[in-house]
Amino acid sequence: MYLRETRRRNRDRSVVRYYQLAENEWDAQKGCAVARVVYNFGRADQLDRDKLKRLAKSILRLFSGEEALAAEPDVRIIDAWPYGGVYVLDALWRELGLDQVLRHPRHPFERALFSMTANRALEPYSKLYCHEQWLREEVFLPEGRALELHHLYRAMDFLLGRDEETQKAVYFKTVDLMNADVDLIFYDTTSLHFEVDEEDEVAVKGPDGKHRAPVRKRGHSKNGRGDAPQIVVGLAVTRDGLPVRSWVFPGDTNDVTTVEKVKADLKGWKLGRCVFVGDAGMNSAENRRTLALGGGKYILASRMRAGDEVTKQVLTRAGRYQVVAGNLRVKEVSVGDGERRQRYAVCHNPEEASRQKRHRDKVLELVGAELATLQAPAAGEKHSKRTCELLASERFSRYLRQTKRGALRIDRAAVRREAKMDGKWVVTSNDDTLSAEDLALGYKQLMRVEACWRQMKSGLRMRPVYHWTPHRIRAHVMLCVLGLLLERVAEIRAGDTWRNIVAQLDTIKVVEYERGEASVRQTTEVRADVAALLKKLGVPAPPRLHRVAAARSA
Repeated sequence: MYLRETRRRNRDRSVVRYYQLAENEWDAQKGCAVARVVYNFGRADQLDRDKLKRLAKSILRLFSGEEALAAEPDVRIIDAWPYGGVYVLDALWRELGLDQVLRHPRHPFERALFSMTANRALEPYSKLYCHEQWLREEVFLPEGRALELHHLYRAMDFLLGRDEETQKAVYFKTVDLMNADVDLIFYDTTSLHFEVDEEDEVAVKGPDGKHRAPVRKRGHSKNGRGDAPQIVVGLAVTRDGLPVRSWVFPGDTNDVTTVEKVKADLKGWKLGRCVFVGDAGMNSAENRRTLALGGGKYILASRMRAGDEVTKQVLTRAGRYQVVAGNLRVKEVSVGDGERRQRYAVCHNPEEASRQKRHRDKVLELVGAELATLQAPAAGEKHSKRTCELLASERFSRYLRQTKRGALRIDRAAVRREAKMDGKWVVTSNDDTLSAEDLALGYKQLMRVEACWRQMKSGLRMRPVYHWTPHRIRAHVMLCVLGLLLERVAEIRAGDTWRNIVAQLDTIKVVEYERGEASVRQTTEVRADVAALLKKLGVPAPPRLHRVAAARSA
């Protein structure tokens, strides 16, 4: 039994088609099989096609999966590609207005920039990999397949030419869409090293005809690679970790000297306050004076074991702690008077204090076991080789002291000093409008900036950097920041990590199959949990059909 189509030609030469349900029967008189009409559906142009679809579905429900597939022997699966991740990123990209800001009247630079940004967020490798493999084989992005390699590199040059305009437009759009809190903007820097031996010495001419000073220089490395040339990357973020703006400085740039540039670039951006938040390595009298110039505000961590006023006056000052949260207590201490007054906030985390005490007790137990097994030094030696190893150990040496005869003992005074530091940290600020609670919570927000660095370096794989010209290096950093922005928007809306979001979105794929003479590209069914995720993200369900064309074998 099958669906039969018949045609009739009218006098005006128009053709009318009819659908019939028919089956073949053997006619003994004719000696062949003839069609017998079981049911007439009527004219094709007057037929309710939805009724036919419902009839077909009701019939297929009677069969198992294998039987249903056997009933359609002409269906051939040609290929399948991941689609959910790139589809959501494209929707967020357009929602933030990046498709309009980066549009070029003659060249597909906007699609090239989106392709590289999506590649950073989903499968971060080199631009060459993005062009030759990812766009062509590993993801469903038809407009990306039309791009040539030179489009990607020229798009990076185009992006750098619109640096100021792009970052400012994206910032205002993001703040509006996400209702972001911009009362405090947090800024921090990191270093990014290169796998090269020598620094760059010669200025390089960019696509705009301007010569740019080399940026790959040796300087203070924050990741322990002081032997390699590097760049310094600055990043300003909101409380929620939404990137506001990024900067690239030469690798020998001091962190404090970047603040003036940051202040100038953020003028007119309708920000509440730009607070420089830094760790204890940034805290010195000279650095504080530099940060305070022009009314600048800062929140800096302080060293607690340096033997300065923090150790002698701040940590020893009596006072009650104010409970800020279940795991955070704060008390305010001021040292000095008038213009020389320095304001501190002593923060205490009881849970962290308990953890540090358990860790120290375990280390002391190991130290005791080591001391019990020490052998007497050989003749003519003051102490044994194992004694030297223990004194040089970063883990054990802080709890050890050596007697006049060279014997090792646990330094109980040092243990008591360390116990007083458990769960504590000290921050200082020149902003009197911030309460002690604001200082404590504000410094904890530095973890958000550091989390952004981890996300960019590990998730987005900001390095290794294969570019060497200053303008391409800058464009590469901007692409990573755009990728971070899309990820953070998705994380805030979904209330989940980007890794978990991508894992769910990966279930959405586009399948290409041939059925009869037609080749179809179709999105797979969206699961209920993924549909709920899309709703949280504010992204509509993906289109079901992408292309219907003639089959390759037709």
